[in-house]
Amino acid sequence: MSVSLILVPAAMAAVAAWKASRPETDAHGRTVCHVATRMRNEHLLAAALADTGASTALHESRLSAEWQGVQADFQRDAEGAWSVHLVGEVDTARAEQIIAAVDAAYGRRVQQEVLAKLRERAPRAGMTLESETVEDDDSVTVVLTVGTSA
Repeated sequence: MSVSLILVPAAMAAVAAWKASRPETDAHGRTVCHVATRMRNEHLLAAALADTGASTALHESRLSAEWQGVQADFQRDAEGAWSVHLVGEVDTARAEQIIAAVDAAYGRRVQQEVLAKLRERAPRAGMTLESETVEDDDSVTVVLTVGTSA
């Protein structure tokens, strides 16, 4: 018997959250955008930020990132999810582009983590990884064969 799993690097709906918010201006006249996310894993977020070309730094309870002309400050909310404040040379289009890129990179990182755990745990569960195919949309199809006990 075989089992097929399809793992899709799902987006976290951050762009929708951004579109629902309104940009503000800080005391220096810079645009400030606030976006809530569902991202929770600090290491996956830091890796996703690096994947988008951001320089990052971890400071006690926050994570900062910087792209050319745009600074981001990520802080955890009461539920442990990260929210972000974007400041600098950012307008609606650039904010959407940055947030969509981080969101997609985070989804790919989560997918990689799930695949690594699946590869590691399948043999202990009596399964053999028969094939793994990456599709054009970055989804991954994994076929596992369920072994029979002798």
